[in-house]
Amino acid sequence: MADFSSLGLSDWLVKQCKQLGINKPTPVQENCMPAILEGRDCMGCAKTGSGKTAAFVLPVLQKLSEDPYGIFCLVLTPTRELAYQIAEQFRVLGKPLGVRECIIVGGMDMVTQALELSNKPHVVVATPGRLADHIRSSNTFSMSRIKFLILDEADRLLEQGCTDFTKDLETILGILPAKRQTLLFSATLTNTLQELKSIAMNKPHFWESKSETRTVEELDQRFILTPEKVKDAYLVHLIQKFNDEHNDWSIIIFTSTCKECQILTMMLREFNFPTISLHSMMKQKQRFANLAKFKASVYKILIATDVAARGLDIPTVQVVVNHNTPGLPKTYIHRVGRTARAGRNGVSITLVTQYDIHLVQAIEAQIQAKLEEYPVVEKEVLKILTQVNVTRRECEIKLESTDFDEKKEINKRKQMILEGKDPDLEAKRKAELEKIRSQKKIFKQKIQESIQKQKQGQLRKKLMKRKQMKKKKATQAAP
Repeated sequence: MADFSSLGLSDWLVKQCKQLGINKPTPVQENCMPAILEGRDCMGCAKTGSGKTAAFVLPVLQKLSEDPYGIFCLVLTPTRELAYQIAEQFRVLGKPLGVRECIIVGGMDMVTQALELSNKPHVVVATPGRLADHIRSSNTFSMSRIKFLILDEADRLLEQGCTDFTKDLETILGILPAKRQTLLFSATLTNTLQELKSIAMNKPHFWESKSETRTVEELDQRFILTPEKVKDAYLVHLIQKFNDEHNDWSIIIFTSTCKECQILTMMLREFNFPTISLHSMMKQKQRFANLAKFKASVYKILIATDVAARGLDIPTVQVVVNHNTPGLPKTYIHRVGRTARAGRNGVSITLVTQYDIHLVQAIEAQIQAKLEEYPVVEKEVLKILTQVNVTRRECEIKLESTDFDEKKEINKRKQMILEGKDPDLEAKRKAELEKIRSQKKIFKQKIQESIQKQKQGQLRKKLMKRKQMKKKKATQAAP
């Protein structure tokens, strides 16, 4: 394996890496950094925890040291927490340069952010929505001299899903210079990223990890088959077991919704587990505070939605538990990638109900590996089943009294207003679309029914003709 010097990194950066305990480049760094330093566009796809962030941070810092000016580099990322983590890597690795970085994410004061942008920081790390808002609302900063545009978790940024970044990305790309280096990094290669290969301009370099599996070898991937109604009891039993055997371990539990995340946090606290939550219904300052407490091991258990599934690097995480089986294999890959990072060992356990078997099969096909069953003594789980169910119901009643669902609707309305939409008009449109869809469905059914009747009628006619022909032949054959 090559060392950082042979990849073309300056001595001061090699020294900085050594001080931080980074002695040898990972495969993604070894294969992507020389191309970036040559001035080429780059697209890197490698497993979670394989050092993708440093693969673009180090070359950018080297280029910045040769010709420092602001704003030199723009990094776009899908989540706020990931933006802060990337900015921290620029700050730590670029300390000898005195790198000034600026974080532009939602949930924070826009005026303060606008002032930071006008002070021309070297590196801007942003979520697309908030940066696009600044571009539309002010002209106090310019990005016309940017040297690097980096899309981290590029598949999530470029694919249209539950959060569509298309319009925001169009706004951002509209003010960037055509002559720049574009770098894309992700753990999962999607059709959208494949298409970019044909349109990349600047002598593009593509590198994808050759390993068949999409998860690291150090990760022990397990599942527990459980009925839906007993799932929470299995979760409490698992947490108790890990707490008894390894009280210094940190655990992330992933859930599907904000409400489920909040209920499970309340429930585990009732069982005296040191638990904290992270989801999009929380205020941004609270999200950062909770994440900091978990990183510092003040709390050993983090219950989170998929806002924590991508990119977050928390070295102390030994276990990832999927409270729900992810609907998409790539979501599973990103979730379990929160443990067994940078060569360390880790365990992932997925709670699989009778309705999730096909999802597990899809995951196994994607990661090219079989999940093994995690041994659990069922009698031990049944002992606590009633207590867990009663505690959960009490937590649900408490949460309902806080108007959690109403707050979610209010947040949705706020988001629509920020996007320049009328919430009431959008609701009417939604209802009208639903009405049109149901009418189309009824119309299709009627057409299918009439086609079916026509076919049946034609079939009857054919049968009648055949019968008549048989009778005619029989009459002619008779003496």
